[in-house]
Amino acid sequence: MKSGFIGVIGKANAGKSTLVNVLVGEKVAIVSPKPQTTRTSIMGVLTKPEYQLVFVDTPGIYKSENYFTDLMLKNTETAAKDVDYLLFVHEGINGVSGEDISLMKRYLSGRIPMAIAYSKIDIMPKEKIVEDMKILYENGIDCDVFPISARKYTNIRKLESYLVEKVPEGERVIQEDIVSDKSVKFMVAEIMREKILLKFDDEVPHGIAIVINKFERRENGTYEINLDIVCEKANHKAILIGKQGRAIKEVSSFAREGMEKFLEAKVFLTTYVRVEENWRSRPGLINDIYGKI
Repeated sequence: MKSGFIGVIGKANAGKSTLVNVLVGEKVAIVSPKPQTTRTSIMGVLTKPEYQLVFVDTPGIYKSENYFTDLMLKNTETAAKDVDYLLFVHEGINGVSGEDISLMKRYLSGRIPMAIAYSKIDIMPKEKIVEDMKILYENGIDCDVFPISARKYTNIRKLESYLVEKVPEGERVIQEDIVSDKSVKFMVAEIMREKILLKFDDEVPHGIAIVINKFERRENGTYEINLDIVCEKANHKAILIGKQGRAIKEVSSFAREGMEKFLEAKVFLTTYVRVEENWRSRPGLINDIYGKI
């Protein structure tokens, strides 16, 4: 039997979480078209009779902005050192820059072997893919590259088979009925954050966090969930609530539907918005909200 850990790394918004969800076959990480969607490493587990692949989805790599982004970058670096194989996800739409080449080479120079998933090929010209493959080769990127589309499922099974070959022989490290290392409560908070990311402009979502105050399953199988949306500025709170509370009602309804689909049960959701100025630069508050990242 083959079994191993695969670190999924790359720049922010490259499609890492979408790829992990597709490979695992279930939603284990939230997705949105905005950077900083993934804030902490999340394991997605694919178990088959002959093998088990444990994907470690990591926060995107981008420039440091505050204490919280520093923690996320450190989380990615730590995860990339503690796996059997690395899968570097590169979004091909914007080509291949010198910065991309440098980043790839940095990870290729380490002790962990690596391949590249060249993502989102369904929304770019085929000739562009060929041009970029040539650029990678001419710049000394000496590893296997897989052009893929998670959305269209292009080359996903081929990539899966390749990764099975690369992980070591060994027994399952995680129970076969487990698909993620994150709790149900964590995923519920992430679903709320995902819907905010999808609804609001860039400025507001980056400065929000979700705190679950109550997560209770009633005897009849329904869930009662009470949560706070933490934001950094008073004007962000006003935007989140909206005129006559319309915005918060709309995004809460959107989130409740997602929670009900995930939990497979009816959800009674109560949401509040509170301001914690510059919480992303306050270690104590970050620890209260997220625990150890």
